[in-house]
Amino acid sequence: MSDPSGEPGDHIERRVERVVFETDRHQIVGDITLPPAGYRSRFSDSLNRADLEFVPLTNVQITTIATGDVGELPFMVVSKFQIRIAYPLEP
Repeated sequence: MSDPSGEPGDHIERRVERVVFETDRHQIVGDITLPPAGYRSRFSDSLNRADLEFVPLTNVQITTIATGDVGELPFMVVSKFQIRIAYPLEP
């Protein structure tokens, strides 16, 4: 099977959801990649996976709560241990 770029290989459909994580010191807004439907397709499923300690995010905006300083990163992983609040960002 070929993917849309014409390269051979398996094509796995995914969907991207914008989410917010709050830690003790930061608010992190980024895109999480999830399956389109079915098994582990909900945002909460990715947070509840016992086999993963970190959540990968892309297109990240990170705000320091104390100062309001804002930075942007193309990719980061967030330790689930550090997350205090997590929710999907409504469109």
